[in-house]
Amino acid sequence: MEVDVSRGLPQFSTVGLPDASVRESKDRIKSAIKNSGYRFPGNRVTINLAPADIKKEGTGFDLPIAVGILSAQGVIERERLSEYMFTGELSLDGGVKGIHGALPAGIQAAKMGLKGIVLPRENAGEAAMVGKIDVIAVDYLHDVVEFLNGTKEFPPVETDISDLFSRSLHYPFDFSEVNGQNQAKRAMEVAASGGHNIIMIGPPGSGKTMLAQRLLTILPDLSLEEAIETTKIHSVAGLLSKKDSLLAVRPFRAPHHSISDAGLVGGGRIPRPGEISLANNGVLFLDELPEFKRNVLEVLRQPLESGHITVSRASASATYPARFMLVAAMNPCPCGYYTDSRRQCTCTPRQIRQYRARISGPLLDRIDIHIEVPSIRYKDLSRESGGEMSESIKKRVNRARDIQKDRFQSGILCNARMSNRQIKEHCVLDGDSKRLIEMAVDRLGLSARAYTKILKVARTIADLEDEKNIRQSHISEAIQYRALDREAI
Repeated sequence: MEVDVSRGLPQFSTVGLPDASVRESKDRIKSAIKNSGYRFPGNRVTINLAPADIKKEGTGFDLPIAVGILSAQGVIERERLSEYMFTGELSLDGGVKGIHGALPAGIQAAKMGLKGIVLPRENAGEAAMVGKIDVIAVDYLHDVVEFLNGTKEFPPVETDISDLFSRSLHYPFDFSEVNGQNQAKRAMEVAASGGHNIIMIGPPGSGKTMLAQRLLTILPDLSLEEAIETTKIHSVAGLLSKKDSLLAVRPFRAPHHSISDAGLVGGGRIPRPGEISLANNGVLFLDELPEFKRNVLEVLRQPLESGHITVSRASASATYPARFMLVAAMNPCPCGYYTDSRRQCTCTPRQIRQYRARISGPLLDRIDIHIEVPSIRYKDLSRESGGEMSESIKKRVNRARDIQKDRFQSGILCNARMSNRQIKEHCVLDGDSKRLIEMAVDRLGLSARAYTKILKVARTIADLEDEKNIRQSHISEAIQYRALDREAI
């Protein structure tokens, strides 16, 4: 940020590819400076936003521009200017209002070797997550002037991260609330243990959404590194509430099937994160999967493999993390009752084929587990307890994840992310297992990707049983989790 006050007719110009919100800031800045008791220069004021080839947007430039103008007039001493980063929106009375992206700004300030960051009090707790810099919270523009001139002390804001985790770690759901569906619960446990994508197929009201919502309760807790990465994305998107300076619970995103491809993967004139990035380190739930537009579903294929998404536009290009668990749900047919023994299906075979053809083969290949969720019988529905609680399931999941961390020790946290080389090393089969999987591949016509998915899921099942080697029973269970492949015969 460069500010030049020179002789000439009164003029306020901003250069460096500012958007409308930055260009309009001149009126806010003028009023804020005057109403804070300072004089706005009656000369030519030129603001340069560098680098000049990157589009600038947002209201966070208000405060640094105002600080630059006051410094150019000698109101602010320049000794401490180079030690701090400034960001914040100004109101007409000189108040400093909250902005988006405070946490990434604090992280960048630490990378640049700055002493600290000066920002609105509303965002101070968020920026304090960085821990390596002084976070100075201000309410008004004159607070910034007094701080830089040393006339008033502003103690750095500190945050107790462990306390934030303990206060935020709360789930409103539990697996014990789901009656019946033992096979589906087992599939969800396997999916959580290995980080596998899963699709549930069943009639309306069978509990698919209930199972998806409760998956978070059995996933391992976020590490601090994952929590900060997740919080950064939500901060940039402006989705952090004032009380949430850190997201300690894995995100759960469930977009409606009318969403566009830009809304799902990110986009806009200036690239912003989409739903798959907001679900990073968490769960992306796509209910009624065949109802999503075909082009929207197809854009999922690349991020499901790579774990990130690059959004390119004429003005800029941005890469966002997109490492999420995909949980999808669908009916077996348009009317929903093709597999229901108590309700008669009214769909023709052609309608059923067309309905399922809305989901492409390459996308299904990238989903590790296909599980049928049948309608619930009355005796299961009427039980007072649904069975095992999430806490006990989570213990088994954590134990399996610990085995995987010790196995890989290379940044990979779960079996679903194994490379081909790691599959060959850690998914060695005995003779009976090889014959079983060979027969399944030949009968079902599985692709090479589906074959590797079976091996990964079998490895996870073995980890849940604390078995070093994959056995025939593990392969058999993993093959059972390819319901849509079995029905394609």
